[in-house]
Amino acid sequence: MWNQVCSQSTDGIISHKAVVSKKSTLQILPCTVSQLLSARQVSNDTFAISDWELNQVSAVGVIRGFFPFVTNIQYSVDDMTGPPLNVKQWVNTEDCALMTFASPGTYVKVTGNLRSFSGQRSLLSINIRCIKDLNEITSHMLEVVQAHMQLFGKVLDVNMNTTLSSLPGRCSGGNPDGILPNGLSSIQGQVLHVIRNFPDRDDGISFHDLKTQLDYLSMIDIRSSLAFLINEGHVFSTIDEHHFKSTEP
Repeated sequence: MWNQVCSQSTDGIISHKAVVSKKSTLQILPCTVSQLLSARQVSNDTFAISDWELNQVSAVGVIRGFFPFVTNIQYSVDDMTGPPLNVKQWVNTEDCALMTFASPGTYVKVTGNLRSFSGQRSLLSINIRCIKDLNEITSHMLEVVQAHMQLFGKVLDVNMNTTLSSLPGRCSGGNPDGILPNGLSSIQGQVLHVIRNFPDRDDGISFHDLKTQLDYLSMIDIRSSLAFLINEGHVFSTIDEHHFKSTEP
């Protein structure tokens, strides 16, 4: 999938000329597709998550479809957290010769504003950048979780679902439901449990086997949990970046 074509302009960015007022305070909120599709619509061009009004947002996903029109190009971008999101890139005839396009199967990072066109939600693109490093996908998902925990003070999964630990009055043995004694979320705990209980082998469990056993979780949930577990010292990679073992038996 990483060999898909992404024609590049200067700096590898797909964009159109965007004039931004110097007085504007640009605050880009990292989001998943499911969060954008479920955001509350305040007015025709205004959306909000909880009480936070969205300005600019960013999303990462793979292009599933490419639809050129006279005045715009539309992409179908999928991050596996929900249905694909329509991304609209306006075409400026003056820039047409300089514009470049990403083919289906290419991973991209899109920054823009959420809008509604004829009842369909679309991300109006300011720029689309091709992703060539797999780590950037994991990094984006961690940024999503961190940003929403800081903004809303809730423990959220990447699908914008509030975990049981965020609900008031739900405690068991001094620990909120959904949070394990070691501070892991329920999803992180499930990933760690599978890794720990995999038959003892020097090379550990492969990412393929991990996905097979956790087929009810999204690939992005698994990757973000793995990144967290490795960063916190619960898990380490063995023969390569696709095999893992627990640091504790």
